[in-house]
Amino acid sequence: MNYRIGSGVDFHQLAEGRDFWLGGIKIPHHKGAVGHSDADVLLHAICDALLGALCLGDIGKHFPNTDNSYLNIDSKILLSKTYDLINAKGYAVVNIDSTVCLENPKIMKFVPQMQAAIAGILKISVDDISIKATTTETMGFAGREEGLVAYATVLLAK
Repeated sequence: MNYRIGSGVDFHQLAEGRDFWLGGIKIPHHKGAVGHSDADVLLHAICDALLGALCLGDIGKHFPNTDNSYLNIDSKILLSKTYDLINAKGYAVVNIDSTVCLENPKIMKFVPQMQAAIAGILKISVDDISIKATTTETMGFAGREEGLVAYATVLLAK
């Protein structure tokens, strides 16, 4: 069997008055991520990991922030389109391991909903999706609650 591994990372600023989307779900918070799309850092990192595993470039190549057709787009749509690219190459997702770095909000109680949203798009079990969270112990832009970052690693099988 042919396996491929990919890694992805995404960063976004946080600002008042924006919806906070993470892992395909809206989480109550007074700040939200700023971006051309809904700025879902977790889904963007997963997209980059999927694309990277098959040497297909990155999310910016396929969904550029200069294209207004992606303005305010739901990142679940971007993940679905990315999955279609992976599937067209004859690959399926084996598992995902991810970490989100942010001080607030605390997201662990939302992880089952995120896993369900991602699993439905990628046609895998929620048991194949790991979503972890950590703080940066108040250091750096994430620690000051100016932004957040997500990392993802994926394994694909032909």
